[in-house]
Amino acid sequence: MSSPIDEPAELVRESLLYKEFLAEREEILRHKWIESEKAGHDIGFEKALLDWIVKHRSSWRAQRHPGQVN
Repeated sequence: MSSPIDEPAELVRESLLYKEFLAEREEILRHKWIESEKAGHDIGFEKALLDWIVKHRSSWRAQRHPGQVN
C-alpha cells in the first residue's frame, strides 16, 4: 500500500506528459549515440538535443500523434 506522500510522485510517473517526456528523451539519447558513432567521439547531450530538435522533433511528434496540430 502506498503512503499519501508517494501519491504525487505516482501521479507524475503515470501522467501522459511525463511519458511523452521519457519517449522524447529516449529518442534524443538514440540520436546522441548515432551521431557520436558517426563523429567517432561523444558529441554530448546538449549538442544532440539541439540537433535532434532542429532536424527531427517536428516529424517525430507528427508521426507519434497523427492529426494533432503542433
